[in-house]
Amino acid sequence: MDNRKTLRVSATLPVRIWGLDANAQPFMLLASATNISRHGAAIRGVNRSIRPGEILQVQFESQIAQFQVTWVGRPGTIRDGELGISSLPAQPCIWDVNLGRCVQLAGNG
Repeated sequence: MDNRKTLRVSATLPVRIWGLDANAQPFMLLASATNISRHGAAIRGVNRSIRPGEILQVQFESQIAQFQVTWVGRPGTIRDGELGISSLPAQPCIWDVNLGRCVQLAGNG
């Protein structure tokens, strides 16, 4: 059973992310947000080395917010190329989805 405090939706949304990689080099790339909650998501398709704690800008459609990297998938594992992100305080929820309604519909599937 998942003990997380917020609802999560298994979806795949196209996002643009940018920030500094582990070598302090700026980057911008297109990726996918999955396992989405009001306060964070998993990001797939990241081909840069990024460290936990880094601050990234994430854009979904016209919405942009800052997120902190909370975990990074280890190279050579199934999580390679993935990041976990959490929104920073006072940042808007950029996901243009009704998370509660999505969970309800999935439960009735």
